[in-house]
Amino acid sequence: MNPLPKPSRNLTPLQLERALQLLAHAGREAPAGEPGSEPWLQELIDALVDLSSRDALTDVANRRSFDFALAREIDRVARSGEPALLLALDIDHFKQVNDRYGHVAGDLVIKSVAGALLDCVRPMDFVARVGGEEFAIILPNCPAAFGKTVAERVRRRVERMPVAVGPGTHVSVTVSVGGAFAHQWVRSSPGLWIERADQQLYRCKSMGRNIVLLEPSAVSDVSTEEKLALFETTGFQDLS
Repeated sequence: MNPLPKPSRNLTPLQLERALQLLAHAGREAPAGEPGSEPWLQELIDALVDLSSRDALTDVANRRSFDFALAREIDRVARSGEPALLLALDIDHFKQVNDRYGHVAGDLVIKSVAGALLDCVRPMDFVARVGGEEFAIILPNCPAAFGKTVAERVRRRVERMPVAVGPGTHVSVTVSVGGAFAHQWVRSSPGLWIERADQQLYRCKSMGRNIVLLEPSAVSDVSTEEKLALFETTGFQDLS
């Protein structure tokens, strides 16, 4: 590995004030220590990296961070063969909340749901907001026998959580949850895994919402694309 190049004395001065303004705008404190020192700069960089990976409203992971995490989990499953579950969640009838109570109330609902999801998962699990009222949860090392239990715990937690959107005003919230297990020992793709989880979510909506549907792991098909990736990875060749 080539060593990192030494900094040039002619580098453009760092825009530290802008970086500090970004942190302040997000409600983050400035780094401690001597401004401009190496530890101070490292703490500033770490804070900016964390800020760029978080959803500004809910403080859970954002879509870009989710995409990276999903790719890492696919690689882990392909290498280790451990089970993993992807949950796709959607707040039911969210547009009605915005239309009746306003977008500020809608934001409160989204933040409350994000907090409920975090309360239901393990530290190793990954919760992300991937769209307006859409969330996703990556659950590593989650056997099929426990997948439905986890998803139902999430659904019930939200269902039992009235959200205060104004003085004396509470909104009942539910979520639909679709899920798909990763194909163990198979190098899939993020798009295929998301598509399979989304298919179950769409089924939830067509069946009335506020339910959980998981793709049966025992009968889920390996796609042609996944089979080709498996053969390329293992070095198998068509000998016919």
